[in-house]
Amino acid sequence: MPESRTPPTLIRLRGAALRRRLTAAGAVAALVPLLALSACGSDEPEAAPAPSESATPSAAPSPSETATPSPSPTPEPVDPSSDLDEITVSGKAGEAPEVEVDAPWAVDQTRTKVLSEGDGAELAADGTAELDYVGVNARTGEVFDSSFERGQTAVFPLDQVVPGFSKGLEGQRVGSRVLIAMPGEDGYDASGGNPQAGIEVGDTLLFVVDVVATQLDGPEGTAVEPEEGLPEVSGPEDDPKITVPDGEAPGELVVQPLVEGEGKPVAAEDTITVNYRGVVWETGEVFDSSYEDGPQTGALSSLIPGWQQGLVDQPVGSRVLLVVPPDQGYPQGNQTPALEPGQTLVYVVDVLFTQAGQ
Repeated sequence: MPESRTPPTLIRLRGAALRRRLTAAGAVAALVPLLALSACGSDEPEAAPAPSESATPSAAPSPSETATPSPSPTPEPVDPSSDLDEITVSGKAGEAPEVEVDAPWAVDQTRTKVLSEGDGAELAADGTAELDYVGVNARTGEVFDSSFERGQTAVFPLDQVVPGFSKGLEGQRVGSRVLIAMPGEDGYDASGGNPQAGIEVGDTLLFVVDVVATQLDGPEGTAVEPEEGLPEVSGPEDDPKITVPDGEAPGELVVQPLVEGEGKPVAAEDTITVNYRGVVWETGEVFDSSYEDGPQTGALSSLIPGWQQGLVDQPVGSRVLLVVPPDQGYPQGNQTPALEPGQTLVYVVDVLFTQAGQ
């Protein structure tokens, strides 16, 4: 991915590195309780929802020398249920839901109920998702976390959250509203609960989740017939070949969608995830490509002007052909990858994901 200054390409982010980058660029604070219980752990300290300013605990009375403290009451066991119809969810998708449960309530195993089904891409087990959600403790009936209240969606990899959350969302489609109920063993039990969020070992957790977006594997959308005289893109989707026509390169930036996606459009301040390949107009030789090692992620504002201008407003799922003149690429040339001054660059770019910059 061509940066506007050296080094010319972003670091390829694979595996855990990609997950850390995506999480940091998104609303990581929104999902700290979830991320803290990923199967592979986290090096970051766990945070908790901020306590209410009005909920100031009163001072404890001085113990009486003669009084014997009574033991804490043992909570009555709750028979686990398998019926999610016992949970009432009201409100439209896209708006904060109201969740009603006859607390204390428990579920026998992680169960999912699709409240309204979308028609977008399916979430993969190791994919990245953008969500709005509310979390309720079924023991108390109280909300313990909500992205709706913060007014910002959350973005994270599904293999970095508590097991019940990933089980409930795998295979769900973008545009869906989903109810997930998970027992403590699929929630916070492994970390001893989360006292700061009011969650005890054994607590069943309820989540109502709106699936906003997910990272795509490749371009998805409607094919667009390109204008004549432009470089031709052919070959397999995951190994495109760019053929440069004879003649002089255009003097201005050319932005030609080849596939028009149906996802969220890229904003100038966004962090984007893309696959791409670039060739030099004058030679037709490939000088940079991500298809071999996987998608790259970075802030659009850090990239060359031709990308900043050409990718804004392109929807996720799009494949875009960019012909970048020297003044919007590397006018002085570049060392790695090797580019000479004054060369025109041709890129094919697959827009796989975008999220608001921080």
